[in-house]
Amino acid sequence: MQADRSTELTALLTQRILILDGAMGTMIQQHKLGEADYRGARFAEHGKDLKGNNDLLVLTRPDVIAGIHRDYLDAGADIIETCTFNATEVSQAEYGLAELAYEINVAGARLVRELCDEYTAKNPAKPRFCAGVLGPTSRTLSISPDVNDPGFRNITFDALVADYRKAARGLIEGGADLLLIETIFDTLNAKAAVFAIEQVFAELGQRLPVMISGTITDASGRTLSGQTAEAFWNALAHAKPISFGLNCALGAAELRQYVEELSGVCDCFVSAHPNAGLPNPLSPTGYDETPEALAGAVAEWARSGLVNIIGGCCGTTPAHIAAIAEAVAATAPRAVPTLEKKLRLSGLEPFNVGKDSLFVNVGERTNVTGSKAFARMILEGRFDDALAVARQQVENGAQVIDINMDEAMLDSLAAMEKFLKLIAAEPDISKVPIMLDSSKWSVIEAGLKCIQGKGVVNSISMKEGEDEFLRQARLCRQYGAAVIVMAFDETGQADTYARKTEICKRAYDLLTASPEQGGANFPPEDIIFDPNIFAIATGIAEHDNYAVDFI
Repeated sequence: MQADRSTELTALLTQRILILDGAMGTMIQQHKLGEADYRGARFAEHGKDLKGNNDLLVLTRPDVIAGIHRDYLDAGADIIETCTFNATEVSQAEYGLAELAYEINVAGARLVRELCDEYTAKNPAKPRFCAGVLGPTSRTLSISPDVNDPGFRNITFDALVADYRKAARGLIEGGADLLLIETIFDTLNAKAAVFAIEQVFAELGQRLPVMISGTITDASGRTLSGQTAEAFWNALAHAKPISFGLNCALGAAELRQYVEELSGVCDCFVSAHPNAGLPNPLSPTGYDETPEALAGAVAEWARSGLVNIIGGCCGTTPAHIAAIAEAVAATAPRAVPTLEKKLRLSGLEPFNVGKDSLFVNVGERTNVTGSKAFARMILEGRFDDALAVARQQVENGAQVIDINMDEAMLDSLAAMEKFLKLIAAEPDISKVPIMLDSSKWSVIEAGLKCIQGKGVVNSISMKEGEDEFLRQARLCRQYGAAVIVMAFDETGQADTYARKTEICKRAYDLLTASPEQGGANFPPEDIIFDPNIFAIATGIAEHDNYAVDFI
């Protein structure tokens, strides 16, 4: 998207509620396509069944996909999603077509680009936008596929980042105006998508708006990986999305309370595209909520000031989108709130620290340098016992748990990864944010690739110079973490009042400066300073003022 189109989209979102399109799979089902349609001439001899690989149709039956897009444009949709929900290598590999992922993304975006340009030319007063879709993939970073091995994962963070990078580049090459990370059931997958997108933006020297939409799976009010709506937001707010919202799994009636929750905590636009009610296998579309009923429900959301973008997910049709467009046409969009600046962390649940917050309890028994008993458990491979320590910390009031694996006899990186993956399977532990504690950056970064919530890095400092300090800070930001900054520079730890204040101010200025000024653009509320505590009453004269200097 050109800068003026991005500005145009933002301006429109302040003026009216924008309409997203509806279900693609539902509409494809109405065409009753057979195996031959999915194969076309190009894949006639392919060795695996291809029926059901809807994204492949952008190559083999682009007429069908274009026709569906056109129906939604005629229904009044402002934003059209590309048919690329499963166009990642990991998802296409299930059909033996991993090598086609990039091509599918390019083709899917070009189809929508051409149609959006056509409809915008017909009516410039109603511009249409192409949303390049990045789905959740068929794998998950926070949940083991093996119930007998909770620490096992069938994909890595780095592999998923590489996959999303290719998909995002394809969508951008095909002409997407914005990127939509949608139907997210595991926040760590979404973090990988955000990380990949940021890399692509840096490589291309251009940015597109990013929409993020998660999925609350049932009445528990949580994603499949266990997060509440606000915890989900806290974990991904660092992406600075143009909109944040929810889609799929639930109908409008069931989804409303969670949309309302996000509306109150998000300082960006809010989107929602619910299903047409709950599943009904006897319905022709699999869902039986009528266009009128769905439109009536979301019209109430609009009147209540909850949304800026509204559309439909499973079971919705052009008739549903037309009804929604008409129902909200005269209603003003949600006003984006100005929220108090807070340190907003999350595990499975949110943990916000503001100016009126009380003392924050950080559990440090899961630290091999501070607990000989815990260190022995890890060294002996007694991870169940180690998990019990973490659980006890939370039960006893720890609001954050500090995890440190820096022991000379340990493979610290492997131990950190394993323990964090095991914690992810324990909701009574993983409900609180994680503090990743290590003197080794490689261990901290490995930990950042394992936590779906927003944690705290303990710590970074300027002891290796400003360049390395800023490199690590920028990466912490990309992974979505807050940071503890040690009062430590190239000459050593700060031990006097003057040194403590000088180093902390220098670090703060570097962190908060804009990229144009050479800084990390780090939010001040996500910076925690550790000005160093030294032993007192040592009998050494030069130590006499340590306590006063700290205070």
